Amino acid sequence: MVDIKPGTAYGFFTDTSVCIGCKACEVACKEWNLLAGNEPVFRDGFDNTGSLDAQNWRHVKFIDNVPDETMGTGQGKAWLMMSDVCKHCKEASCLEVCPTGAIIRTEFDTVYIQPDVCNGCRDCIAACPYDVIGIDDNRGVVQKCTLCYDRLQGGLEPACAKACPTESIMFGTVEELRATARRRVSDLHDQGITEARLYGEDDKVYGGLNAFFLLMDEPEKYKLPNAENAVLPRRNNLGGYLGALGTAILAVFGGLVALRRRREPTAAAPPKGPGPDAGPPPPAPENETKPEAGPEGGEER
Repeated sequence: MVDIKPGTAYGFFTDTSVCIGCKACEVACKEWNLLAGNEPVFRDGFDNTGSLDAQNWRHVKFIDNVPDETMGTGQGKAWLMMSDVCKHCKEASCLEVCPTGAIIRTEFDTVYIQPDVCNGCRDCIAACPYDVIGIDDNRGVVQKCTLCYDRLQGGLEPACAKACPTESIMFGTVEELRATARRRVSDLHDQGITEARLYGEDDKVYGGLNAFFLLMDEPEKYKLPNAENAVLPRRNNLGGYLGALGTAILAVFGGLVALRRRREPTAAAPPKGPGPDAGPPPPAPENETKPEAGPEGGEER
């Protein structure tokens, strides 16, 4: 039992190597948070929830990682399974873009959306790199995992972690979970499972994730941004900013040059003479008309 105290950072360590895809976490999350859920639709494989959204705050991913060709002895591969959730990032882009201050960091260092302050603008949905936030069409507000904020206030661990039968989802202080995760990945490497790796346990991914993972393949296989891309643009775009500044300076310089040329007087062009293929000049117009003959053939007087 974790002793939960305000002022301490809490989170999840999800070990995907022992996830069996039972979806107990999804059910427990919906039951505790009174989420109606979406109409289940089986997609490619065994996934009937599809993605994280306003009604699915936990989502078990089924990733078919098994090659089509027949494998020999000792070459077998298992499906990748992962219970996905809000990462409660240290550098939370959703929190930074919220115009009403509805998204806050709680006394447990979790990212929480205050429904009575949210205006449903959806800026956070566009900003979240993990697509964990969804709009509740009935209430007109955005929703996501709260890390069971109400349960933490009552000294209870989150419902999903309590329901997980294999302890794939572990809850505790972020500091203790990181130590547990590093021991676990070291044990797997000692067993020859070298593909095991940690994701988000350090500050390389959005300053560190309070809900981080042990993965059995590259992050891209789980549709997660890798460490090179998992940084807020304002902290990772110095080269881009310098390039944009250089382009702006060149554009201003080019505009000034063009404006100066427009203001310069234009020299009068010399008259053009007839070219070699102009042909003969037109006949001169006749200024005088011939006198008409009179009625008897004489000149008209």
